[in-house]
Amino acid sequence: MATVLVTGGAGFIGSHACKALARAGHTPIVYDNLVHGHRNAVKWGAFEPGDIRDGARLDAVLRLHRPEAVIHFAAYAYVGESVSDPLKYYDNNIGGTAMLLAAMRRNGINQIVFSSTCATYGNPSSLPIDEESPTNPINPYGFTKLVVERMLAECALASGLKWAALRYFNAAGADEDGELGERHHPETHAIPLALKAAYGAGPAFHVFGTDYETPDGSAIRDYIHVSDLAAAHVLALEYLINGGISDIFNLGTGRGVSVLELLAAVRAVTGRDVPYVLMPRRAGDPAELVARADKAKAAFGWQPLNCDIAKIVATAAPWFSR
Repeated sequence: MATVLVTGGAGFIGSHACKALARAGHTPIVYDNLVHGHRNAVKWGAFEPGDIRDGARLDAVLRLHRPEAVIHFAAYAYVGESVSDPLKYYDNNIGGTAMLLAAMRRNGINQIVFSSTCATYGNPSSLPIDEESPTNPINPYGFTKLVVERMLAECALASGLKWAALRYFNAAGADEDGELGERHHPETHAIPLALKAAYGAGPAFHVFGTDYETPDGSAIRDYIHVSDLAAAHVLALEYLINGGISDIFNLGTGRGVSVLELLAAVRAVTGRDVPYVLMPRRAGDPAELVARADKAKAAFGWQPLNCDIAKIVATAAPWFSR
């Protein structure tokens, strides 16, 4: 079993991954600056405060814990903010990852699982999206993730780094034990916003676009349960440890859910109306994003267990009803 440095391990997906790592017998070490993470989400291993742009701090933590591998979640991830402040994203997501990779090399660590995104694809030319689909990110956030993927590939050629980049689609849901959930500030994810609207804890939900060429006119997305994402990171880690070939893998269910279907699921789960407002399309929003994730299943046996949107919503609803 491995000791694993988890950057961004106090965040939404990172904290779920730490729980999954511990359950699988690994030892997660959380490294997080708590800009967007939460200290009380660190429950399954040591916590080391630090920024990925701080090479000296990284060295100290790596020397202390001697991890065999890194799972790298730490990144800024607000698309709109990346458009208004791209330098912030280049500095942290690209520059910070460069510092992390350099620290790994100095300390003899050559295995990393990277949290990437479907935003690397931009507006897809065909559906479903597989790993061979063209990459053409339409915002700085997606571009920074694509650059990091290239960095990983170049470091592999230069120094033998072993890596897996996991491009996942719309992370959703919450820990079924009720220990973890989404706490983004500001919140931009659809399911938390819809649940907050249903429970009267937030404004009316905004439906951006009702004139797409989809069955009900609203945009379609592939929602993947956060526990399934966490499981994929554990499997990808073990795949690398056991000699797996470095590569890029999509993580999605292959099932598209429209915005209006999502609102219907929230109503069914909560028994409450979801106030919503119809809005124009947002610039750059594709009509449909749905993954093909056969490659991850073939390489390391990953398969999502929570594909029904009502079940995904039902795991998140108690977190917001409180």
